[in-house]
Amino acid sequence: MIEVDRLSKSYGSAQALRGISFRVARGEVVGFLGPNGAGKSTTMKILTGFLLPTSGSARVAGLDVVEDSLEVRRRIGYLPESTPLYTEMRVDEYLRFAAEIRGVPGRRVRDAVDRVVVLCGLQRVVGKDILELSKGYRQRVGLAQAMVHEPDLLVLDEPTSGLDPNQIIEVRDLIQRLGAEHTVILSTHYLQEVEAACSRVIVIDRGEIVGDGTQQELVAALPGVAFVVRVRGSAEQVHAVFDAAAPGLVSSVTGFPGSVVEVRLAGEGDQLGPQMARVAAENSLELLEMRREEPSLEDVFRSLTIGKRQEVAGRA
Repeated sequence: MIEVDRLSKSYGSAQALRGISFRVARGEVVGFLGPNGAGKSTTMKILTGFLLPTSGSARVAGLDVVEDSLEVRRRIGYLPESTPLYTEMRVDEYLRFAAEIRGVPGRRVRDAVDRVVVLCGLQRVVGKDILELSKGYRQRVGLAQAMVHEPDLLVLDEPTSGLDPNQIIEVRDLIQRLGAEHTVILSTHYLQEVEAACSRVIVIDRGEIVGDGTQQELVAALPGVAFVVRVRGSAEQVHAVFDAAAPGLVSSVTGFPGSVVEVRLAGEGDQLGPQMARVAAENSLELLEMRREEPSLEDVFRSLTIGKRQEVAGRA
């Protein structure tokens, strides 16, 4: 559905994209994840024909986004970060207008509008002016206009930006339902959206792809399983005891009320568990808890963005 090959975009001397390449298959729901300013929106705008690339190419459904721009746009439903709404129009009027300019045949416009009204949960507000709607409902209307012509591909750029927690959950649930029928590329910096809705993750940072795979693949590639031990004692004593028993593996020691101390070690729990239990017993430390922690998507994100930047800074 999407083929991006060595795509670059420059604004004068500033490089927003630095020769990125990736593919998205039909039926995939892909999270395009990255910090602010990473190049997510620039990529979305090139895919949807809003911007021209400086070099490289991008294709949607086999069509070049520059040479076949109009046909590409017919096949895409796009929700930009700023939802494109005419607030003086009623919801039904706006969706009919969107269907007509998207080329939906006149005899099918009503059915197309009715379909997205139900799919996006707009039945209660379909006769209201868009100006009267909450931001969550406006976002639903934006999703409805992106889908009214039944596109092959949905491109959603920060679809929950600025929403409150309840609205975020509502829109996230809607995106999950859309993923059952469409190819979706979802640009965001909210990890929860990716975890909930996406089958694959592409991580971009400073205009470069730094990670690409399923959540499980990215997590598995991150070294360092954390093993956590909680005991009762003084932080100084606990730190000294565990550091001596597992030199180089203690990553942090944190004190809590009630003389509870948490020790985090970088290593495999299967090996560390019995050893740490013996260390606690031999030093008369009351053992409260032991657990093994696998890396999370948040750990992956930090490693691929902040971690890479620190490596570059270190080499410099």
